[in-house]
Amino acid sequence: MKSQPSTPEKKRTPRNKRGRWRKPLLIVIGAMLLAAIVAGLWPKPIRVDTAEIMRGPLTVSVLEEGKTRIRHRYVVSPPVNGFLNRVPLRAGASIRAGETVLATVQAESSGFLNPRTRAEAEAREKAAEAARKQRQAELNRAKAALDLARKDFLRATELRQSNVMTQQDWESAENRVRVLTYEHNAAQFALRVAEFEVAQARSALLQLQGPQAGQSEVLRIMAPVDGYVLNVYEENARSITAGAPIMEVGDPRDLEAEIELLSSDAVAVAPGAKVSIERWGGESPLRGRVSLVEPGGFTKISALGVEEQRVKVRVDFLDPPPPGRELGDRYRVEARIVTWHADDVLQIPTGALFRRGNDWMTFVAENGKARLRKVEIAHNNGVAAEMRAGVSQHDVVIVYPPDSVSEGSAINSALP
Repeated sequence: MKSQPSTPEKKRTPRNKRGRWRKPLLIVIGAMLLAAIVAGLWPKPIRVDTAEIMRGPLTVSVLEEGKTRIRHRYVVSPPVNGFLNRVPLRAGASIRAGETVLATVQAESSGFLNPRTRAEAEAREKAAEAARKQRQAELNRAKAALDLARKDFLRATELRQSNVMTQQDWESAENRVRVLTYEHNAAQFALRVAEFEVAQARSALLQLQGPQAGQSEVLRIMAPVDGYVLNVYEENARSITAGAPIMEVGDPRDLEAEIELLSSDAVAVAPGAKVSIERWGGESPLRGRVSLVEPGGFTKISALGVEEQRVKVRVDFLDPPPPGRELGDRYRVEARIVTWHADDVLQIPTGALFRRGNDWMTFVAENGKARLRKVEIAHNNGVAAEMRAGVSQHDVVIVYPPDSVSEGSAINSALP
């Protein structure tokens, strides 16, 4: 019996060799995938913007709309009853004091023989003359004060050039000259008006002293000041009573700004405060100074229908408008009035502050962690606030912290 040949043994293939490394490779890949998942889910430092607490000047101001107005206006009216002839002048017409005839009135003849009317006219003349003397005395006082201020300013300029006087003292002397110049101009205007009233009172008295009813002359009302006609109230020929307004005159170059502030803002404004007149139509703001904060307020309805208590604040222009950009009466302006200023204040950006209950809080960046701090602030201008307590100079705070930041959060910060 023949024996069967033995089957040769099969050789191992490369596939069997690769199978030994498949399991370790899968383990390595799984470990790497797990590590990637853990790294992706691991809390990362929060990217935040930061700022450093520094010292520097801080100015607090209030910005509000207003309008320009002619400081000294005069309403022209006849001193006696009569017939007003047609007024030829219109708004914008140029006038000169004592030369331009504003209106003519034919005096009424019915009151010529009335003793009471004559006595009233004589009393008005005496009162007008007394007012003229008072205005003359005020003008002399304003002129003397202005002359003294100009001499002081010349001396201050010499001292400033020699570095003996500080810049602030020199500016105070310069501002005093400006203020007294305005007062001197106002006194001159008041004297012209008083002289005009004296002339009008004397004209009325002459009309009443006419010998016969039909012989009265036409009463000419002359311009009391140099300037322009602002408004004409009566332009048609008609009968008119004494004191009825005919027109309004003034000088548009004698301007001031009238700003209507909220009463809560007006209590922090004092006469002499610095003002920046903005959005008036020119390229750069104009300097101004508060001359008066009216003691009485008024109620105004806002655009949203809310009742507001407003106070009028009057501002003198320190800088004239540039040529070709003249301001007129009742032009819209915006005024930024300084209510507080300090040259060296520890301040924090308002973007780093937030409320928690009744307290002001901020986050301080320390060693890559966010630390919650309670702070105390004082003056605030909307950009920076005066720091009283809670942080120190050179501390780094988080500006506009996101909701994800809390006490102890890891942060990645960089100063701007």
